[in-house]
Amino acid sequence: MTKGWEAIVVRTSKRNCIILEWLLAGVLTGLGGGAAHAATNPPPAETFFGMPDIRETRLSPSGRYLAFTAPRGDDGHVSLFVMDLAPGGGVKQLAHFGTVDVTQVQWVNEHRLIFSVTQFTVTNGEAFGAPGLYAIDADGQAQRQLVISADSGLYEGEATSKPLDWNHFLLEVPNPGPNHADNEVLIGRYSFRDNGSPLVAPLWLNVDNGKTRNLKVERPENATGWIFDDQGEARVVTVDRDNKLAALWRAPGSEAWQQLMEGKRLDVPFWPEAVDRFGNLYVTHHEGPDRLSVLSSYDFDKKAPSPKPLVGTPGFDFLGNLLFSRKTGALQGVSVDVDSEATVWFDPVIKQVQAEVDAQLPGHVNDVICRNCGASDETVLVRSHSDHDPGHIYIRQRIKGEVAWRALGAVRKAVDPDRMANLDLARFKARDGMEIPVWITTPQGVKPGHPAPAVVLVHGGPWLRQGHWQWDEWGQFLASRGYLVIEPEFRGSEGYGDKHFRAGFKQWGRTMQDDVTDALHWAQQQGLATDRACIMGASYGGYSTLIGLIKDPNLYRCGIAWVALADLDLFLKGSWRIDDDIDDVSRHYTLPEMVGDAVKDADMLAEVNPLKRADQIKAPLLLAYGGSDRRVPPVNGERLRDALIKAGNTPQYVVYQGEGHGFKAPKNQVDFARRVEAFLAKNLGAPPAP
Repeated sequence: MTKGWEAIVVRTSKRNCIILEWLLAGVLTGLGGGAAHAATNPPPAETFFGMPDIRETRLSPSGRYLAFTAPRGDDGHVSLFVMDLAPGGGVKQLAHFGTVDVTQVQWVNEHRLIFSVTQFTVTNGEAFGAPGLYAIDADGQAQRQLVISADSGLYEGEATSKPLDWNHFLLEVPNPGPNHADNEVLIGRYSFRDNGSPLVAPLWLNVDNGKTRNLKVERPENATGWIFDDQGEARVVTVDRDNKLAALWRAPGSEAWQQLMEGKRLDVPFWPEAVDRFGNLYVTHHEGPDRLSVLSSYDFDKKAPSPKPLVGTPGFDFLGNLLFSRKTGALQGVSVDVDSEATVWFDPVIKQVQAEVDAQLPGHVNDVICRNCGASDETVLVRSHSDHDPGHIYIRQRIKGEVAWRALGAVRKAVDPDRMANLDLARFKARDGMEIPVWITTPQGVKPGHPAPAVVLVHGGPWLRQGHWQWDEWGQFLASRGYLVIEPEFRGSEGYGDKHFRAGFKQWGRTMQDDVTDALHWAQQQGLATDRACIMGASYGGYSTLIGLIKDPNLYRCGIAWVALADLDLFLKGSWRIDDDIDDVSRHYTLPEMVGDAVKDADMLAEVNPLKRADQIKAPLLLAYGGSDRRVPPVNGERLRDALIKAGNTPQYVVYQGEGHGFKAPKNQVDFARRVEAFLAKNLGAPPAP
């Protein structure tokens, strides 16, 4: 199927070339003083951190129905609705619970849906790690609980069979195929080894009667992940062998597993991504001097990825999804995320639909889902969004040969896109010459040479890619208060090549922190940021905040750290007295290599352990923790708070009981945002919102 394909190179958009020139123009205008650029009467915190008005949208296989989730007015919990898109069709509420919220909705067939539950509207800590699974007809009938959720008191629907235990999770909803009924989905039964790593055994689950059956395939020992084709045939299984990972392959027509590759956890030669209906395997691997990730087909004869990539994204690792036809199984396109999202369509019909939608909604990223493309009953679901706009949902239909649009609504009705800030990506040279990407959110009215007070917002992980060209609640909230928001993709961040990623190994508090510092210096040199700055972040970003206040005490006027890792010894060693969710494999293999060995690197780690240098933190500090956090247990905050009090720098300190690693309840998000706003106003001089 891949013969004759041309390699696709997705380049960063011209938009960012222009903005980079605009940013660099600040050098010519020189530095200047400037007051805070806070907007008059900025939107309240609820605008940014309240419950979205529309959460999920899913088109049925034929395009006749649209399922969506939204909060119900009387109690605020998220419900499941279905809209009949036929002329004269209406909207029906299908599922609503008084204590939990509907999430992870999918169509199994044209008449039946499945969904899980969570808690968006109250604190949940880690309790809803078991979301359960439910099924319901599109007319609201035959609701059934298929998998037990964390709240055993939820309605179970028809009780002809007992729901499965909580450790069963949805794996895949395949297209109709010869080896399964159209009312079956693939689920995984999870178990855990003594070292804490999960194992997954797949099963078929009938969503009408709740019965399961085994797959007709051997399950290799220590199987942790599965890739199925669109018909539900298991083609790839990943295997966990302590410090090694392996991938096994089962070819069409074969029952035997053959090993594709094996490598150390941090050194696998490639990674399987998807399999099509015809047995073509697609993998990602690194190439070039920066070892950027690219997408390739796998050459089974040469037992290696094909040398000519299918998709490359210069300056970025390949990050995206392969999009297959529900009817034919052919690869129709590839979505990618570079400086902004884009979809490369191979199918000319959908490509034309995308072009027409983009022409209708310029300046936005327009995600399209098309049913019956090119036919007289074509239906297209469009989610249109940008850095200013959290998103609007549209339905585009062909009715009697004419194209008709209808708006489902705004993802966040309270957000006025005209009052939001610009988000753009630039790159600068760190002190050692390494190129570092940085996202800049610029308050309205700020221009080069007329700088604003700055907030350096450090992402968590740290092995994540933080920035994407989209509306972000924290960046927009801070910019609406008049602050330039600087988000560096410091070395160690993923998404910018394996070289960039590995440059962060054992560099916590060292060159990783230098990149954060250099990002602020760079913004100041461009005439964008004043010398009034604070630093803030969550998780690793909170750690970076603490280390930043220690290493650069004259650079920041304050710090804000939430769910912050404050004690490296506890993080790397663990404690039998303190519960956390870091497994033995991480502590034995990956963390020693990426952060440091708790014994061999003890002296190095002591130098960058915030708890051991708490007496050097002199700036005002706001600390916040989740009372049920198992990733960074709140004892981190307790120990740091006590050390700061002892050193004479009492922090502002808050614990949100029931919350986990990050705050999910809107009331807590809003409360914390208000605390941040007041804290920054006090220390940077920008006025708080009325």
